[in-house]
Amino acid sequence: MTLFPEGTFTPQPGPGRPGRMLAVQAATELKLALRNGEQVLLTLLIPALLLVGLTLLPLVPLPEPRVAAVAPGVLALAVMSTAFTGQAIALGFDRRYGVIARLAATALPRWLLVAGRLTAVAGIVVVQLVVLGLIAAVLGWSPAPSGLGWGLLLVVLGCTAFGSLGILLGGMVRAEITLALANVVWFVLLLAGGIVVPLDQLPGPLAAVASLLPSGALAEGLRTTLTTGAAPGWGPVLVLLAWTAAAAGAAAKLVRWR
Repeated sequence: MTLFPEGTFTPQPGPGRPGRMLAVQAATELKLALRNGEQVLLTLLIPALLLVGLTLLPLVPLPEPRVAAVAPGVLALAVMSTAFTGQAIALGFDRRYGVIARLAATALPRWLLVAGRLTAVAGIVVVQLVVLGLIAAVLGWSPAPSGLGWGLLLVVLGCTAFGSLGILLGGMVRAEITLALANVVWFVLLLAGGIVVPLDQLPGPLAAVASLLPSGALAEGLRTTLTTGAAPGWGPVLVLLAWTAAAAGAAAKLVRWR
């Protein structure tokens, strides 16, 4: 029988390191999302089909080359699908099945739970950007190199805005209502929110409203910077920041974790 000197094993009760907990939580959320067939359909297959279809078929009047106008809008759609629709539905059903309540009983603080979900969203968005970017390149898309940095900034702001809105919706209402509302909002913003149809192609009043929505701000900002290489201007940035602040503030007060 082997005896160890006193003090060899020292108990360390209490929560783990925040960085380690964040990594584990984000990795778990990412694996669950990628295993979900509906999530993959929403986040990858539908944007890819829209990218190819709207580029090759003249369904919407767009300037040539069509892919230059289609690709930024599809990237905005991918961000919205993951950060808003997928996040809201996942959180709604996690609340319904008691997953959030069980996690709340662990040492994982609420802010770290939210951070883990948003980090997983960022991981999925990276996969989307790579896949959709490669498809767009095959279709002839060549974004302005000087606009890539601005585009990345807009994507990050879009993730925070749509992610905050997704947490707000998924944390407020029942899962079934969340499922219906998230899909309705996704469909409406797809058609009239500046994603498929650029703002200058929409009727005047509708274009004015769409420019104040996170979908229109993100899509139009990406079109500007990835096509011309210029900065997107303060408009899209301020719209995304305003939606982030409003949704995050409301979520902090209204989200129910049970």
